[in-house]
Amino acid sequence: GIEGRVDGATCDTDGNYWCALVHGAAVACISPAGRMIERIALPVRHPTMVTFGGPRLDQLYVTTARQLLPEDERAAWPQAGALLRIDGIGATGVAEPFFGAP
Repeated sequence: GIEGRVDGATCDTDGNYWCALVHGAAVACISPAGRMIERIALPVRHPTMVTFGGPRLDQLYVTTARQLLPEDERAAWPQAGALLRIDGIGATGVAEPFFGAP
């Protein structure tokens, strides 16, 4: 099974589902067949959202939670609340259309 709760997610160009695992200290990549093909450990316990970025959409950005964490958990996970970037994952994100508000 998957440790943690699936939270914010995005898909790559191969149709894989990349998701933050809140309470799981990781990001998971799940194939279209539903098999976990990668789990990336993070220096935070509560990742909240993932998205692809960078000029080639080959970097994975991860938002993380800090608000409402008890003081002992903040001490144990000092990067909680940071925006993380993961390079070299071997996947490319799908370009999203820009929103053009009037």
